[in-house]
Amino acid sequence: MDRNLALEAVRVTEEAAIASARLMGRGDKVAADQAAVDAMRKAFDMLAIRGTVVIGEGERDEAPMLFIGEKVGRGRPDDLEIDIALDPLEGTNPCANGLPNSIACVAFAEKGKFLHAPDTYMEKIAVGPDARGAIDLSGSTAQNLKRVAAAKKKKIEDLTVIILDRPRHEALISEVRRAGARIMLIGDGDVAAAIATCDPDTGVDVLMGIGGAPEGVLGAAALRCVGGDFQGRLKFRNDEEIERAKKMGMKDVNKVFSIEELAGGNVMFAATGVTDGALLRGVRFFGGGCKTDSIVMRSKSRTMRRIEATHNLNDGR
Repeated sequence: MDRNLALEAVRVTEEAAIASARLMGRGDKVAADQAAVDAMRKAFDMLAIRGTVVIGEGERDEAPMLFIGEKVGRGRPDDLEIDIALDPLEGTNPCANGLPNSIACVAFAEKGKFLHAPDTYMEKIAVGPDARGAIDLSGSTAQNLKRVAAAKKKKIEDLTVIILDRPRHEALISEVRRAGARIMLIGDGDVAAAIATCDPDTGVDVLMGIGGAPEGVLGAAALRCVGGDFQGRLKFRNDEEIERAKKMGMKDVNKVFSIEELAGGNVMFAATGVTDGALLRGVRFFGGGCKTDSIVMRSKSRTMRRIEATHNLNDGR
């Protein structure tokens, strides 16, 4: 994949972020999500790709736009064929309520390199490059924290673990506290939380817990680009989801997936802030325009670029 495609990915997330940010704080997460979806799909139509959404808004009957299996891009025979993982608005509740950590994000990979998984939950653990190889989802919470601390040359009590604030994490939170580590609870946004483990300025060392499987693939794609580490195991809610996974080619439904199995090959990732967060600033509007804050990453070069852009909105957007 040409490196210029990474900049095109940023344009896609910028459009989604701007559209949804206009609805920030209005209390309507469905409208904000739909605005992001519509803007992202329109932006895709401008790209010289033959893209297939493999991680998207859900199954076709649940999502009229950007569903799993949908074809996006210009679609000419000589256009690049790629797989796409996306979340037009990760953090619909934060956007609707004017809270932090809402982003628009997208990842590109070579054909067949993203895990094809149903829209279910995933147990996750993620760390930055300095703790790569130190995590094992099959091990206990205490064992993982001990190994991460050793890899980062820290004491366990100096580690910060970021966890979604959900009732299902009561046991995990107790285990982390018993081990002696610090905890940062977040309401939403575990893609941004996974990326935060790679940025020393965030103070986050480890992501743990259960979140969405699509967000797991996106988080793995981002960490692949900067040399981080990620493991995931699908957590099915019912037998129907298990059967759907088997139909998608998944033989072992209890398998722990490595970062390369979740997002392999040549990967690109881009994200734009919708509301302010530890990772990215949100969209800031002014008369006739706005400013956006984005990141774009490539696994081939292991670069993370920050892009602050000023947009003229007098063109009707």
